Amino acid sequence: MRRQAAGWLLDAGCVDARTTDPFRLPSGWTTPVYMDGSRLISFPTIRRELMKQGLQRLLDAGALQGLSGVAGGESSGIAFAAWLAEKMDLPLQYVRKRAVGVRQIEGVVEQGGKVLLVDDMVSAGQYKLSFIDALRAEGARVEDLFVVFDYGCLGAAPVLQQHGVRVHALCDWRDVLEQARARGQFSDAALQTWEEFLQAPAEWSIAHGGVGQ
Repeated sequence: MRRQAAGWLLDAGCVDARTTDPFRLPSGWTTPVYMDGSRLISFPTIRRELMKQGLQRLLDAGALQGLSGVAGGESSGIAFAAWLAEKMDLPLQYVRKRAVGVRQIEGVVEQGGKVLLVDDMVSAGQYKLSFIDALRAEGARVEDLFVVFDYGCLGAAPVLQQHGVRVHALCDWRDVLEQARARGQFSDAALQTWEEFLQAPAEWSIAHGGVGQ
């Protein structure tokens, strides 16, 4: 399942890899690879299969039990949340990164209800906390985050676990690298740089002008 999801991300052109001029994430990390998950909304066959896999993964993890709503994180998570909510016939909300006027959440939040937070991806995890805090402030229980892609090397899972939230992802950079190698995508130099980053992400980021935690 992870290999298949990684392959679909490559098929949709979501992945870019560099040997120079690394990408800088909003969290301050620098990386030689970048994931543009927003491209997936333009590939209906791929997105349907990813959502099918996502539902199965969440079901297997027990994350759907007692669920009363699905919330998408602004802005990339809204489409994915809408597709999952439609499949489960559940209410949808979306959460802004910051409040506009007096509201940060659009839609109706059930007091005490369990809400699944959805986004396209997670990197270091800190930026998801604003969504989680906003939902909890409105009375929702947030125990699970679903993403199509987790960087898998920047510590998102432990950060969110400290706040009582489990991360459920279809694949990570290691899975995508494996598929990129198998397909012969990207240059040998790019794949080598990618591997070096995954072996020591904090050290690689710091050496290239980024943060390491």
